[in-house]
Amino acid sequence: MTHSELPSADGVWEHLRIAPGALADDRAIDADAAIVVADGRIAWIGAGVALPGDFAGLPRFDGADALATPGLVDCHTHLVYGGQRANEFAMRLAGATYEEVAKAGGGIVSSVRATRDADEDTLYAQAARRLEQLLADGVCAIEIKSGYGLALEHERKQLRVARRLGETHGVTVRTTFLGAHALPPEYAGRSGDYIDLVCNEMLPALAAERLVDAVDVFCERIAFSLAETERVFQAAGALGLPVKLHAEQLSDMGGAALAARYGALSCDHIEHLSAEGIAAMREAGTVAVLLPGAYYTLRDTHLPPIEALRAAGVPMAVSTDHNPGTSPALSLLLMVNMACTLFRLTVPEALAGVTRHAARALGLQDTHGTLAVGRPADFVLWQLRESAELAYWFGQRPARTIVRQGRIASMSQP
Repeated sequence: MTHSELPSADGVWEHLRIAPGALADDRAIDADAAIVVADGRIAWIGAGVALPGDFAGLPRFDGADALATPGLVDCHTHLVYGGQRANEFAMRLAGATYEEVAKAGGGIVSSVRATRDADEDTLYAQAARRLEQLLADGVCAIEIKSGYGLALEHERKQLRVARRLGETHGVTVRTTFLGAHALPPEYAGRSGDYIDLVCNEMLPALAAERLVDAVDVFCERIAFSLAETERVFQAAGALGLPVKLHAEQLSDMGGAALAARYGALSCDHIEHLSAEGIAAMREAGTVAVLLPGAYYTLRDTHLPPIEALRAAGVPMAVSTDHNPGTSPALSLLLMVNMACTLFRLTVPEALAGVTRHAARALGLQDTHGTLAVGRPADFVLWQLRESAELAYWFGQRPARTIVRQGRIASMSQP
């Protein structure tokens, strides 16, 4: 069944408990709550006893005292790729570092080979299965990056699949061009020439085809320099596209401060983020995206500067970073748990990290991440007593009802 064939969510969703922090205006609804959906959008939210008479004749859905949150937002994924890299997981267990795996011909380049070898339909079929796992966790918006093609035809293929996934699954997809993810083998020793290709040919062509919502770079000693990163940012700016950055994952390159100067939506990973980077991000309103799945998989020990980010008031998002090499994670709720246990986020911080702050990291803060009148009907009803259970449990899927883009994507009996 396609998303358009799913039942409409239009009606009064009653007997709900609105989770703390779920409403865009930060109200707290102490009483039995209701959400009204009309024409696929939220038309009213409030205490059930105050339901306006205009809505009295609409169909009723009994929430059975479920906990209601906005649809979750997975703001950093590499969902479309060929193959898998379980062998590299084994190499790391045997003691190889991230850099050693890459130098041995593994890492991103191995996924590039597999992605180039796969046709579009194959990539779609593989990515669809992964996406469905994330959607079952309550994800209603997701970012999907390219970066495993590293040539125009293959980057185009990835981005076309990402758009197709959004259409067929009724989920908001934001596409990010990550052509500057790694140096392709045919450009070995010629990173400047490859950045020329990214800036002058690949990005303009893909933007003209309306396949790109944002632009990202992997700024790191095993990837691209600050100067090369800035060239990509300048090319993105000339096309009116926002930027993001894989920043300070393995070392402090100063990428976050550079990205902030270009008004970046987010800086992601940031285990080695400096005080200067934090100050620049605060000033620019750039979101810090925490990726505990990669931290866990790589057995990293260098924590992101959580307390300093908290003290500076930099918003912190949490994401799966789903990718075949360093975070083969298919549960955003597991990342919520990891953000709390590994990074010491509080439960409210972690939940904001997969809702309002994650939406902001994608430029979707006006439509996603919180519940408000006029927004698309994207919300989840959880068979849980309290919000803390969303971070507490791992290994179960407690979503009872998922409403995505105004349709009932899944519903089970209480």
